Amino acid sequence: MPSELISILAENYIQQFTSAEDELLQKINKETVESHPLAHMLSGHVQGQFLSLLSKIIRPKYILEIGTFTGYSALCLLKGLTHDGELHTIELRQQDADTALSNFKFAENNNLITLHVGNAKEIIPKLDFEWDLVFIDADKVSYIDYYELILPRLSEKGIIIADNVLFHGEVLETTIKGKNALAIDAFNRHVAKDKRVEQVMLSIRDGLLLIKKL
Repeated sequence: MPSELISILAENYIQQFTSAEDELLQKINKETVESHPLAHMLSGHVQGQFLSLLSKIIRPKYILEIGTFTGYSALCLLKGLTHDGELHTIELRQQDADTALSNFKFAENNNLITLHVGNAKEIIPKLDFEWDLVFIDADKVSYIDYYELILPRLSEKGIIIADNVLFHGEVLETTIKGKNALAIDAFNRHVAKDKRVEQVMLSIRDGLLLIKKL
């Protein structure tokens, strides 16, 4: 299976007709690509704008992000947060958390962001909120665990967005190999069988799954 899920020509064309990143997002994007060994984990321009636009449509009061990385996606999600709302983002790696915190300092309404460092499965149960928007972009083997922790606390208008649901095209193989690809395929099937929700999978970047309670 080719590593390119979307052709470079199509991706370049899509970017031309997607609203541009603001100055801070451009800076984070550039610095992450130039200096981070796992820069491919960044949401990037098109996916970031999708997150921003969806957040502006929903106007969430409480946002949860699992997997902060360098802070790019959190700042995209922040754009639709109500002025009395809270965005909680969880990062396992201290170094990435420190980078994200330094990036958050330059953002408008950064006082509405709380960054938690540690194991998301331990942190999520301690956050007593009804979530309007959730972005899952962390360790793939725990996606089902995160989903089951979050779903009971999802608001009536709430949306869960799961990233990397195509996992570099590996889930499209006749025989799926590798623990991460297997975990993502298991997660996709788990959601598809769940009678509590409806969902749509989008081929944006590495695949996004949007989930809403019925």
